[in-house]
Parts: sequence; structure tokens; C-alpha cells
Amino acid sequence: MFKFPDPKTIDPQERKKQRFFEVIPGAMTWSTFALMIGVSWFFPVAAAIAIIVFDVYFILKIIFITYYSLKGHFKMLEGKKTDWWERCQNIVHPEEYASDLALRIQAMRTSLKEMPFFDIRKRWTVRSRIKKEKILLKEVEKLVPIASEIWDWRSIVHVVFLPTANEPAEIIEPAIQSLADANFPKSQMIIVLGTEERESPETRLPKVEYLTKKFQGVFRDFLVTTHEVAAGEMRCKASNAAYASKKLMAYLDERQIDYKKVIFSNFDCDSVAHPEYFAALTYAYITTPKRLQRAYQPIPVYHNTLWDTNAIVRMIVTGSSFWHLYQSTRREMVTFSSHSEPFDTLVKVGFWPVNMISEDSIIYWKCLSYFDGDYEVYPIHLPISLDAVLAETYWKTIKNQYKQNRRWAYGIENFPITMRAIWPNKKIALKTKLRISFEMLEGHYTWATTAFVLAFLGWLPLALGGEIFRTSVLAHNLPLITQYLMQISLMGMFVSIPLSMLSLPPKPEKYHWTRYFNMLFQYVLFPIVALFSAFPAIDSQTRIMTKNYFGDFWVTEKIRK
Repeated sequence: MFKFPDPKTIDPQERKKQRFFEVIPGAMTWSTFALMIGVSWFFPVAAAIAIIVFDVYFILKIIFITYYSLKGHFKMLEGKKTDWWERCQNIVHPEEYASDLALRIQAMRTSLKEMPFFDIRKRWTVRSRIKKEKILLKEVEKLVPIASEIWDWRSIVHVVFLPTANEPAEIIEPAIQSLADANFPKSQMIIVLGTEERESPETRLPKVEYLTKKFQGVFRDFLVTTHEVAAGEMRCKASNAAYASKKLMAYLDERQIDYKKVIFSNFDCDSVAHPEYFAALTYAYITTPKRLQRAYQPIPVYHNTLWDTNAIVRMIVTGSSFWHLYQSTRREMVTFSSHSEPFDTLVKVGFWPVNMISEDSIIYWKCLSYFDGDYEVYPIHLPISLDAVLAETYWKTIKNQYKQNRRWAYGIENFPITMRAIWPNKKIALKTKLRISFEMLEGHYTWATTAFVLAFLGWLPLALGGEIFRTSVLAHNLPLITQYLMQISLMGMFVSIPLSMLSLPPKPEKYHWTRYFNMLFQYVLFPIVALFSAFPAIDSQTRIMTKNYFGDFWVTEKIRK
């Protein structure tokens, strides 16, 4: 039986290991801040050289992230244009599909020859279509040798889990409606509304009644579970998801539905899926031989309330979306927020740990441990729209955004138990263990420290280094060098700003067209937002380092204007 480390273990040896790894992230962050001051005071030349080296590293990283964010953006644009439902229906017989595609390409080439030479627009459209079909033909031809491993889309059942604590029906309804509007047969979709027993019956029961009545009969089934927090559990999304999954097991067993044919989508209750998402997800699942060793991740965007919230929140969530675009191009991608997994795999690993805050990424690390490192996230380059933080007042919105960022940053709690899981496992290659350790630490470390290093280390040697250093040539040129390097780093903004403007959801009619200027000029707040985003990471790492753990999952308040 598969066992995953318990973060609340009482075994003395395991507890020592847990505490050792818990201290590392916070210790690295606070040591960096201490060294910034100490080295600037006693070794100002070394500090000056360090900041120049760090600035160069930062520029290279910006170039790297910008390039792959751009690549992910274009993949998502292409994903939106693709008829995934058509592919699902035809890929079951790849050899026949390849023949049909070849005939279609030949027919378009023939029509291209017959077009007037000066009809440039139409000729360009046909040429683009031929190019797309040729790419698809190559993909299909690669699947011909493994045709026996391709599953029939009609055998797949989608289960969409929507957990709710205190969210009103008006928040959840658009998410379910997006599932009803999906370009995929609803007869193969089951909705599980996961409520919490601790929510007042006065709000929970009318909400359940309204949603059940509206969507009953639309899908294969509409199930409602009511989670009661058991002993040893935290009040969190993970315990709700685990409870609902166990209820689902009984439901599937009663109907003799194979777990391997069930894809479980663990969504936030405000997740508005792209109409083609479930067709694209099905296509990926049925054509991937290692389908049970893959998680499936759409691109999270925060479009539901983007026009309604304030500039600081818009900057933070837009940056988050670009980060996930970048991650979608890497094999090291980790599940985040709303995503999908094979239900058979979830059963084998024992579902989510019920005593942890971070449920979205811990399931990835748990599955990776179960499959001895052979587990990856398959990106689905389609957006899934979530709510940007919005509250009744400006300052409450800022406060709630801080709490949400802190909850995201609390994902560093995954580091100790993942280290305890992978390092004793001799089946996982050493290079894989090193890569995972570096990836987990580097991401959270730079999140907490980069903004402060860039903001303060450049002038600390001048302020603390003494008169001898201040009169040196290096001290005289340090501000000029750092300023020049930071100006170069702004090249990333020249890409991200146009992309973010082009990616905006349609403007609500209640807003004047001049609100576009707010969306554009909000980027002057970038330095403030960068520092603001670092504090939640420092907060979370310090809490874990000092054993000041969170006891509950903080649910982001959701309202609509």
C-alpha cells in the first residue's frame, strides 16, 4: 500500500526530518536579507559585484521567461482556434483520419491554383489552413503505430468537482453554465457540488436547491455532497475533495464504471471553462499512452472580475497568468488551481492529504512520488477563467489579495513532505531528485527575495560601505551600472504590456472606453506591486519556519458587481 509522508507526523525521526526541511526556505530568505546588510557593511566591493552579477542574471531570466510566455500565448491562441471536438471524433481511427487530412490538403492545394493571383487575402487564408492541416497530419501519422492504444472518446466520463464553502449561487452558476455550454456531450459529464456542513443551512440549502433545479437533467448526473470535517482533518479544500471522491467511488462502483475511464476535474467554484476544454482534455487523454501518469492543466486567467477590481490586483493576477503561460511550455510544470487528473490515479495514491492547506500542487507531488518520478503535467493550451480578488472596499480588496497570495505562497509546505517522499525512494534518479529540490526552492526563494534585492541592494553598499568605498570608481559607477541594467530588464514589459492588453476580456458596457487607459497605465505600479507580492512569500516561509502554521484554508471572498 502506497504511503505518503504525513506533515503532522509524531514519529520522532520523521518529525526531525520534517522540521529540518521546514526551516530551509525561511532560513535561506532571511539569511539573504542579513547578508545584504552584513556584506554591504563589511565587504562593500563584494556586495557591489554581487548586485551587478544578480542584475545580469535577472535580465537573462526575464528574457527567458518573456520568450516562453510569448510561446505559450501563441499556443493558447492556436488552441482556441482548434476544433478539438472534431479531432476527438476522428482520432479513434488515425489511419483513416490521416487519409482524410491528406485528401483535404490536396483539395485546398488544387483550389489555391485556381484562385485569382491578386486575391491575396483569400490565398493567404487557404495557405494558413494548409499549414495547420499539415501540422495536424504529422501529429496523426505519429499516432498510427500506436492506434491500438488510442481509446474511444465515447468511453470517457468527465467528473467536475466544484467545492463551495460560503460562495453564493451567483458565483457558482456561471461555472456550471460554462460546462453546460461545452462542446462535448453532456451525457458524459457528471457535476459534483461539494458543499460544507459548517456552512449555515440557511444559505447552503437554498443554493443547492436552486442549482440542482436549474441544471438537473442537463448532465449525466448532478451530485451534491456535504463534507463534515472529521478528526485529524483541516477545514480545507483538500479534505472536501477527498470526501467527495470517496462518495464518487461508491457511485461509480454501483454503476460499474471503470475508474480508468473517468477524468476528475478539480475546479474552483468560479472556474469558467473554455467551450473546447473538455474536448481538448479528452483528445489528450485518449491519445496519450501514459495517460494515467499525467495531470492535465488549462491556463488560469482571471477574467471574471478583471474589469471590476483595482489596478494592484489586476497587475498581480495578470502576472500570475503570464507565469502559467511560461510554465505551460516546460516539463517541470506543476498543477495549479483548476486542473484534471485520472480518477484511477487519485484512487491509487489515496486522494489528497486532508491536513494540508495547499491541495492543488500537493496532489502532483504525491502522484510523482507514487510513480517514482515518472509523472508529468500535460498542458491544455486553453484558458479557464477565475475571479480576480474583489471585495466591498478598495482596501479590503488589497487585504484579501494579500491573503490569497499568502495562501499560494504557503505552497512551500509541500517542500518538506516531498523531500521526505522522494529522497528515500531509490527508484527515482538522483538528477530528478536534485531538479525537483532546486525547482521547489528556487521558485519560492526568488518570489520572496528578488524584489528586495533589486530595490535595496543597489544602494546598500553606498549607504553602509564607508567613506573609502564611496570615493572609489566602483561606487561612483554602481548606480549608473544598475540603472542601465534595470532599463534593459524593462524589455520584458514591452512584450507583456501589449500581450495583456490584447488578452483582455470584453469590456462590460457599464464602463466607458476610457477605462482602457486605466488598464494601460496601471503598469507604472509595477515596482510597488513587486514588493507587495514578496511579503506574502516571506510571511508564509516564516510561519512554517517558526511553527506558526495555518489551521484552516482561507477561502477568498467572492462578490460580483
